[in-house]
Amino acid sequence: MKKIALIATAAVVLLSGCATTLRSDVTSFNAWSAEARDQSYAFEAPQGADDTLEYRSYQLLVARELDKLGLHQAAERQPAQLLVGMKFSTIDHPVRILEAQDPFMVGPYWGPGWGRYGWGYSRLGYRPYFYDPFGYGAPVMVTERIKHEYQRQLRITINGTDGRKLYDVTVNNTSRVAATPQVMPALVQSAFTGFPGQNGVPRRVDLELKPQTETAPVAPAKAG
Repeated sequence: MKKIALIATAAVVLLSGCATTLRSDVTSFNAWSAEARDQSYAFEAPQGADDTLEYRSYQLLVARELDKLGLHQAAERQPAQLLVGMKFSTIDHPVRILEAQDPFMVGPYWGPGWGRYGWGYSRLGYRPYFYDPFGYGAPVMVTERIKHEYQRQLRITINGTDGRKLYDVTVNNTSRVAATPQVMPALVQSAFTGFPGQNGVPRRVDLELKPQTETAPVAPAKAG
């Protein structure tokens, strides 16, 4: 029994470390030019309820992607050539699911087989069950559960301080992952995959959603 328990524990550890795929729908518009490279940028200060530690931690994720593009963040109180804006939202869509269970059905079985009184079909599909020779049937037990699907949207804009619109990208994703911090790194990376992309052409980006092992640092506050 101890050996079985150890094998089961190892399997749980392996499964918990596996990465899953996060699929996002990305649409971008741009008027980007090579001249924008090496320019400095500053984040637009979040307003009101948006000014949270969570929001500022996501700014750091965006900053890492901008660094890959050759941009650099302006020092505090120094003028910047570009302004970067970010907005995100999460909507929980609970779905009510009813599942019927035949009280005479024999366990979880995914194919035909023999029941107590012979071969037959159950109410839930092609499975073995205890056939009722009198034709009265048996009561069906119904259980209810709630499945949550989380619809998320991330929008990032890059504009010149002179008002020029340079980059505007929207990332949409629906998953069953409840924690936004767990999926945000992949959403931000999706926003800059294939940068700057074709204007107005929707594309799908699949990225591995890796388990989090550490908490991202929080970006320092910027003057609004």
